[in-house]
Amino acid sequence: MKWAWKTSTTPATGGRQARVRSLLTMQETYKTGPAPTRQPGVMGTENTTVRFDTKIAVLLRTDLAVWQRLNVTAFLVSGLGTHVPEVIGEPYTDADATPYLPMFRQPVLVFEGAKEVLTAAHDKAVTRALPTALFTADLFATGNDQDNRAAVAAVPRTHLDLVGIAVYGPKNAVDKILKGARMHP
Repeated sequence: MKWAWKTSTTPATGGRQARVRSLLTMQETYKTGPAPTRQPGVMGTENTTVRFDTKIAVLLRTDLAVWQRLNVTAFLVSGLGTHVPEVIGEPYTDADATPYLPMFRQPVLVFEGAKEVLTAAHDKAVTRALPTALFTADLFATGNDQDNRAAVAAVPRTHLDLVGIAVYGPKNAVDKILKGARMHP
């Protein structure tokens, strides 16, 4: 594709970067597009990279086997989707109009940390009353929802053997909760 540069005398541009003209279209390099339309929890527009002012995060204990990490992550995010309906987007369809279930409207970031990091993050999430799902080591030995809930109910909060949590909330609050954790490799 051939490009032709149209320079400007706008201050601070040095005569460049003001406009780029393609043989087919003209595109402004900055300050383009309609005014942003605001959706709860979303920054940006359809024409730009969408940034969220909220965060969905999963924090896993570092000593889990791969199958455990996958299983725990799936269980944890299912809790957020049912409790916080605004995190769910619209249903999907393919080009043949085959319907599919809706999914989260924003990325789920997965982190890992030592047991102490997980315990501290859990305490901060609960203290700040953010929507939080948890998975304890005891749940690996149960086989159904009723037994899962009984296993958690049998242990005081300060003695839970946490292997994972999921949390949703304002980006800054979730970032503070995850302090000491690192992105899952």
